Parts: sequence; C-alpha cells; structure tokens
Amino acid sequence: MASNGAAPAKRRDRTHYLYIAVIVAVAAGILVGFVAPDVGKALKPLGTGFINLIKMMISPIIFCTIVLGVGSVRKAAKVGRVGGLALAYFMVMSVVALVIGLIVGNVLHPGEGLQITESLRGSGAEQASEESKTTTEFLLGIIPSTLVSALTEGEVLQTLLVALLAGFALQGMGEKGQPILRGIEHIQRLVFKILAMVMWVAPIGAFGAIAAVVGATGVDALKGLAVIMLGFYTTCVVFIFAVLGTVLWLFARVNIFSLLRYLGREFLLIVSTSSSEAALPRLIAKMEHLGVSKPVVGITVPTGYSFNLDGTMIYLTMSSLFIASALGDPLSIGEQIGLLLFMMVASKGAAGVSGAGLATLAGGLQSHRPELLDGVGLIVGIDRFMSEARALTNFAGNAVATVLIGSWTKELDRAQMQQVFTGNSPFNEQSFVDDGDAADSASGEGGATEEKVPEKV
Repeated sequence: MASNGAAPAKRRDRTHYLYIAVIVAVAAGILVGFVAPDVGKALKPLGTGFINLIKMMISPIIFCTIVLGVGSVRKAAKVGRVGGLALAYFMVMSVVALVIGLIVGNVLHPGEGLQITESLRGSGAEQASEESKTTTEFLLGIIPSTLVSALTEGEVLQTLLVALLAGFALQGMGEKGQPILRGIEHIQRLVFKILAMVMWVAPIGAFGAIAAVVGATGVDALKGLAVIMLGFYTTCVVFIFAVLGTVLWLFARVNIFSLLRYLGREFLLIVSTSSSEAALPRLIAKMEHLGVSKPVVGITVPTGYSFNLDGTMIYLTMSSLFIASALGDPLSIGEQIGLLLFMMVASKGAAGVSGAGLATLAGGLQSHRPELLDGVGLIVGIDRFMSEARALTNFAGNAVATVLIGSWTKELDRAQMQQVFTGNSPFNEQSFVDDGDAADSASGEGGATEEKVPEKV
C-alpha cells in the first residue's frame, strides 16, 4: 500500500519541476530578448516548433472527445441543446465584451498625440491581405476536402464537423457501434499520452517564443504604446473577474478564483506562447476531469475557440479607437458600433492563433473604413504582447462557458468538481486521462451525470 501511495506523489513532483522550468525559461527569454535582441529573434524557431507540436495534437484530441461524447449519449436532442445554448451564450458575451471595450476606449482616448510614420503605413495593407475571407468562404471552409483531411490539416471547425457526423453515426448504430467507441477510447488515451510527452519540451519552446517577442519589440515600442497596452490588459482583467466571475457565480455558483487556480498551468503555457491554442488539448482534458460531461466539453470547447473570442472582441474595439484617434479621425458612436459589429462577424474562425487578431483588425478596417488601414502599423510592434492578453481572456471565457453550459444542461458533477478544487482529486499530468474506470465509462457518462447532479444542486 505504501508503494502505491508513493507513486502519485512522484508524478506530481516531476510535473511541478516542469512548470518551474517553464517560469525560469520565460524569465531567461525576456532577459535574452532585452540584452541581445538579435539572438532573441534568432530563437524564434524554438517557440514555433513547440507550438507546432501542440497543434499536431489538437485535431485528434477534438475528434476523439467529440465522437466519444456524442456517440455515447442516447438522444441526439441533447447534443443540439448543448450546441444551441453554447452559441447563444457566445453571442451574448461577444456583445458584452464589445460594449466594455467601447466604454474603456472612449474614456481613455488611446492614440491621441501619436504620429504615424511612412515606414508604418504599409503594414496595414500587408496584414489585411491575410484576412480576406468572405462569410460565404468561411462557411464553405468548414467542409473539409475529404473525410480524413480535417484531421491532417489542423482546421478546428472542420474537425468539429467530421467528429459530429461520426458521433451521430455511431449513435445511430447502437450496440454495433460500441466496439468502435472502445477503439476510439484507446486512441484517445494514446493521443493524450503523446501530448504529455510533448509537454516536457515546453521550457525550450517558452524560452524561444518569449526571447523572440521581446527581441523583436524592444523597449522603445513598449514605452511609446504603454497607454493602449495597459488599458487593454486592465480591461481584460476587469472583464474576467467582474463580468465572467459574476456570471459564473450567479448562474452556476462556482468561484472564478477556484476555476482559474485549477487552470494555472494552462495560463502559464499561454503566456509563454502567446496562443490559447497551445492550451486547448489540456483544457479539454481538465474540463472532463473537473466533472463536465464529454458531450458538453466536446462541443463547447472546440466551438468556443472559434465563436467565443471575448479577448479578441475587446482587442478589436480598443485597437480601432486607438487607430482612429492616432490618425486624427475619431469615430462617432454610430460608426464605432457599426464597425465593431462587422468585426465581430469577421473574427469568427480566428481562434487562438497568434497574429490572427491583427489580421482580423486590418481586414475589418479595409472593408469598412479603408482610410484607417494605415494606422494598423502602429499596433504591429506591440501586437504580440497584446496577443497574450487576448489569448488569456479567450481561454478564461471558454473555461467559464464550459462550466456554465454543463451546469445549465445538468451535465456537471458538482461532487467531482468539489474534490478537484479542494485538491483531493488531482489531475493526472502523466496521461491526461483519469486512471481506473473514468475514461472507460464514456458510454454512460452523460446519463449518469444527469442523474447525479440534481441531488447535489
């Protein structure tokens, strides 16, 4: 019995040292970026390589999670209810984020007094060329070229579509589909184990990513644009704790601090890479471990990464007002609302990818207010630092959304959540899948949770 008790402690210690190493690597990267900017920029491939390793795992993890969740529930209506609730919530919170960004932007008046140089004018057009999809192209882009290409090209929404189709097909097969579900469970275990192995190179990736960002940005850009940066970070913090925290407590009776503390390592990973996509696989695993059922996690998290972009909404709002003020062409309230509603639609699909927010900003200005496009060059220098706040806010918003949807659909095991928050049920950092029968009981998880939760609530 003593040997059995010692093993988990050893595993926890090893991962504890891993994330200490990430913190040290981030500090070292910042130092290298400031002291030797050219060396820092040359280290960028280290960060790019690590993010690519994580992206490699996203599609198979989403596919397995959704197929197991949808294929195991007895009624297709449950999946539709979860998806409908999630999309409605995402739209409401996007509007709330826009309103908060508008209020703060109109109070701070960022950008006043700045002068744009000729060297910056071309940056806007360059970024706009990256964000040229129409709504029709975006919708058609959800359909993959082949059934398996969604798993190889790394498109989240394409993977979501194929996984939903496969899950509904297995649901319709009944008992004949159970062997396939068991096989996908084993594949999910394998994929999560590979992800756990990949995480051990996180310190190297964090060092390279941070060194490159700091080296490319420099101190002068940070000083000159401090107002918009600090204003944006402050707005994101207020949104997470005042808005998301209040909504989470009022509608689910869950403490935002407990949830964010549970996801502390994921936030560290996002800060290190400036991309919420790097933490997507871990968020899926951790939300299931927290007690949210597989169908809710499988639908809410991947969909949220394309449609629940609270941080991006705030970024687009404040950056638009900043550019307009810097160019001496302030926007009226009516123009602000029209432009930002346009960008809210244009941003869908710009999930978690570092730099996607800047491309969306440029594309929106080009389509709606082309005379402001030159001002995007003012944002380029600090975009990577703002990208971190965007990614952190988007990630927190998706975590909160998953818990809320789980609570509203009675698919949240509050007893398990309490065990997790108190530390009595630690997350398995070695496999990302609960030991024992937790992962092997997917076929009954949705229904079992639905029966248990009302008693706890």
